[in-house]
Amino acid sequence: MASAPTPQSLRHLYHSMLRTSQSFSSYNFRHYFVGRTKSTFREIQNESDPARLAAFYQEKSKELAVLKRSAIVNQLYGGWKLVVEDQKPERERGDT
Repeated sequence: MASAPTPQSLRHLYHSMLRTSQSFSSYNFRHYFVGRTKSTFREIQNESDPARLAAFYQEKSKELAVLKRSAIVNQLYGGWKLVVEDQKPERERGDT
């Protein structure tokens, strides 16, 4: 029987998935994966069964690896920013 992951390792996995989700350049992907990560970890938050926690940890660790690869590809082929995203204001030249 697999041992249950520690709460610290689950928190680390959660923060790694959130960090990776935030690295998507596409607004829609970024918000989808952030929301999905939060809801998934919220569901398992009060779980006490060590077998289920171990299976969850294994599954999400594999998912994190896929998420990292997807984020890299998304950054390579990122498109224009959407209107709903925060736009950087254009700077005025100081020499005019």
